[in-house]
Amino acid sequence: MAKRVLRKSSSSYGLLQIFGMAEQEMEYRVDLFNRLTKLCFDKCIDKRYKETELNMGENSCIDRCVSKYWQVTNLTGQLLASNRPPM
Repeated sequence: MAKRVLRKSSSSYGLLQIFGMAEQEMEYRVDLFNRLTKLCFDKCIDKRYKETELNMGENSCIDRCVSKYWQVTNLTGQLLASNRPPM
């Protein structure tokens, strides 16, 4: 009986850890998305709105901004995972 209770509590603890890690990952992704959105919006969108749609220049700027942001984020993650110093 004691082993069954111990197994049950340790598996519950494992599930809590997994859910906690998943929650942290979601918070990280939401924060990353919010920072990306703010950075690219501030950089690419004119403060005086003239049109309801993005113009060609704004669209291209946002595409480049998002692409570079993800490249840097992925490179940073790879460097952290490999424990290598930056280039």
